[in-house]
Amino acid sequence: MAISLSSLTTTKRKHPPVLAIYGSGGIGKTTLASEFPSPLYLFTEGEEPPTDIELTTLTDEAGEPRPITSFNDLLDVFEQLFTEDHSFETVIIDSLDALEKLVWRHTCARMGWETIDSNDKGSPTAFGKGYLEADNDWNDYIAAIRALARHRLHVVQILHSEVKSHNDPIVDSYDRYRPKLQKRAVDIIMEKSDALLFLSKRTSVKQIDKGFGKKEAKPEGMSGSERVIFTDERAGFLAKNRLNMPASINYRKGAGFAELSKYFYLATAEAKEAA
Repeated sequence: MAISLSSLTTTKRKHPPVLAIYGSGGIGKTTLASEFPSPLYLFTEGEEPPTDIELTTLTDEAGEPRPITSFNDLLDVFEQLFTEDHSFETVIIDSLDALEKLVWRHTCARMGWETIDSNDKGSPTAFGKGYLEADNDWNDYIAAIRALARHRLHVVQILHSEVKSHNDPIVDSYDRYRPKLQKRAVDIIMEKSDALLFLSKRTSVKQIDKGFGKKEAKPEGMSGSERVIFTDERAGFLAKNRLNMPASINYRKGAGFAELSKYFYLATAEAKEAA
């Protein structure tokens, strides 16, 4: 059928974003995620729920918190969020590096492999075939969480960080923080999320007098109290956003969602309507 130019219209995001937050252990990732409205906390096998934050999560027959134990288990919960009445406004997935193992397990079962590094005969694969095949399951996951966002649910994915050498074609290699996932999975999460946020402590720099008018900048370390949400890539870490956020946002416990949501569609749209 021919498209009439008279039927064209403008469009803009009209739903909450899909976010990924990473950083070192204990930095406050789960605390930040818990500040989002009416959250459902889904922790994957290998993780434990926080002891200092009350969050609604799945329970077993004994009423104890239970983890997501398989890839299909997670997709089943997503389906229930679509089909059942509930009051949740946010879904927290903790963590993607633990979920990655469930994705690999699912890929291997689907392909009849023993491990993600073996083919259907159980021998090692070349050229990362297993991880390439796992892309299909990661993309199914992405389709599900983006559908949840269109269903007006905030999606917050939590990841741990690791330090890896980065081979820059312009300068010498250097170390940088990145999410603790296999490289192909990092690329998918980074591309398909509306923001990849790096949560870290603020680093202070001291100028040292070297004599003869020369000074040297030396890091003093990280402040124990000041946290910063980095939203844009730098030499020391991966980050990105397509929400027009500033390069960094100061994080004060209890005020994280208020600061981040200034750049979400729903918050800006409601502010305009109120005006």
